[in-house]
Amino acid sequence: MTEKNFLSIILAAGKGTRMKSKLPKALHEVGGKPMIQHVLDAAKNAQASKQIVITGFEADMIKAAVGTQAECVFQEEQLGTGHAVKTAKEKISSFTGSTIMVLCCDTPLLTDSLLAKLYEHHISSNAKATILTALAPDPTGYGRIIRDSNDLVSKIVEHKDASPLELKVNEINTGIYCFEKIELLEALDSLTCDNANKEYYLTDVIEMFKNKNLPIVSMISPSFEETLGINSRLQLAEAEKFFNRRKLLSLLDNGVTILDLDSVFISPEAIIGQDTIIHPFTFIEGNTVIGSDCEIGPNTKIDNSVIGNGVYIYFSYLNECKIKNNVKVGPYVQIRPDSVLEDNAKIGNFVEIKNSIIGEDSKVPHLSYIGDTDLGKKVNIGSGTITVNYDGKNKSRTTIKDMAFIGCNCNLIAPVVIEEGAFIGAGSTITKNVPAWSLAVERSNLKCIKDWRKPE
Repeated sequence: MTEKNFLSIILAAGKGTRMKSKLPKALHEVGGKPMIQHVLDAAKNAQASKQIVITGFEADMIKAAVGTQAECVFQEEQLGTGHAVKTAKEKISSFTGSTIMVLCCDTPLLTDSLLAKLYEHHISSNAKATILTALAPDPTGYGRIIRDSNDLVSKIVEHKDASPLELKVNEINTGIYCFEKIELLEALDSLTCDNANKEYYLTDVIEMFKNKNLPIVSMISPSFEETLGINSRLQLAEAEKFFNRRKLLSLLDNGVTILDLDSVFISPEAIIGQDTIIHPFTFIEGNTVIGSDCEIGPNTKIDNSVIGNGVYIYFSYLNECKIKNNVKVGPYVQIRPDSVLEDNAKIGNFVEIKNSIIGEDSKVPHLSYIGDTDLGKKVNIGSGTITVNYDGKNKSRTTIKDMAFIGCNCNLIAPVVIEEGAFIGAGSTITKNVPAWSLAVERSNLKCIKDWRKPE
């Protein structure tokens, strides 16, 4: 593989008016990340030496999203793609490498392998410019790639300027290029806006190279979809569907069963083990890791969590938590951040777990809130139990040690410790520590008032 040394310039100055949004187009999400993040990741993984982002509309928002991943250059007026690259001329000049790759912020389906192949093709061809093209099923609206008798790129013709014969061409310009630095800088100096729109077009650079007999080559993308630019909410939805489909097919190829490809959504970063079954209407987001032999869903959402092997989760929501092996969760369970469920734990219907450790072989079967709690092994939590962790000012922890038994409808007022093997009687409100192997019952005396009400 060719050792890579290129500067990526990502054009992200546009508003994206067809999106009809307060957000700049680059920050609309697909596949769980802003579009520009996908492009940054693809270029980085293709081994870009440095990255530049051209900002304009809502520049501060773009800059905040980019962070330290790239250097941002502000384009005060948006006067075309050529003007955007021209804005980065100083950064291009100071780049120590020789190749500049121009990318668009609204192409989230790009892969690092495609960009790596584009760079390698550019270098191996000894070209001064390389155009990434694609074969479009419907090329309407795209610039057409016109070739000469030697099958070399002769020119790029915009749709509105194309002749009837040129309109029949379905090879289109994706707006992604590799240029050699010195020749690009010379062309940018000569670039004009002598056109109806008074804009500086990057395609004019290709024409300048052609007029100077500089070698221009192209590479056809094996997938038109990978090069799609997103300009509307409809295209965003279509990209999301393609993105998700690509991930699902990859999981199927690696031994995961997905029962309904049309209702399951899984982030590109998620990892799922062999022989796990994903039921319909399941959403697996972020950097979630799921082990082997699990059964997930239906109607389940898991976000940035780690799931062990042999886990069964259905009709539930899990967020930033860790579930170990052979755990059962559901139905109608919420596991909130910083919670850990140890091996063989069971969490039943209508239970919420927050910032707690549920010990090995312990059970919280139903209708309970367990917050800021450390649960030992083989603990049983009766229906309707609440660990009362908040006094209006401070949050405190509850500790329930191994083999303790908590009866139904108990309130454990933190901070409190239930020692090993202790038994809490149903309906108790516990405010003090309970010794090991003891029975604690805290109830008020029964008081009956006769004739409180009379039958009508």
